[in-house]
Amino acid sequence: MTELPEGISFHPDYFDRSAQDALVEAIRAVVREAPLFVPKMPRTGKPMQVRMSNCGKLGWVTDKENGYRYQPTHPKTGRPWPPIPAPLQKLWKDVAAFDGSPEACLINYYVDTAKMGLHQDRDEEEFSAPVVSVSLGDDCLFRIGGTKRGGKTQSIRLRSGDVIVLGGASRLRYHGVDRIYPATSTLLSDGGRINLTLRRVSAKG
Repeated sequence: MTELPEGISFHPDYFDRSAQDALVEAIRAVVREAPLFVPKMPRTGKPMQVRMSNCGKLGWVTDKENGYRYQPTHPKTGRPWPPIPAPLQKLWKDVAAFDGSPEACLINYYVDTAKMGLHQDRDEEEFSAPVVSVSLGDDCLFRIGGTKRGGKTQSIRLRSGDVIVLGGASRLRYHGVDRIYPATSTLLSDGGRINLTLRRVSAKG
């Protein structure tokens, strides 16, 4: 693996198999309360390739009418999002190097053929807090670009239990998922990949 840009830290195998199993069960409990839904792109209404949900005080959503945003309730049920599970709260304390708690955990589920185009996480107010990402299930090819569109990119293969943190000078780097590697993990009974993204949304008061 080539050296990662300043501000990106990689924690391979942060969660061992037993911790991954426990985390999956915690996420299943979240999804029973806040079901997965298909987000839609602003303006076009085109459905994204992932299904998603959230936990925490706020959740990230998108639709044709109102675009990208955070809100305190599930867009389909109208209920508040469930709390962020304790193992993810501990992860944030361990790797975020930020004096403040995460307010949102985005849950993305990728089937074998799903991708995520290069994008920035910039719908938050607090850019001094990092984005902390957890991979569960099948491997993926994660691509990292610069802070502007175009230019050189590099890729890293993320495996189940890996954690990657985008902060500091790399907080607003473009990033995405080019592909899923099917049947590379036995964690999820139906295959695919779960990505959990912890974020601080509001500026510290």
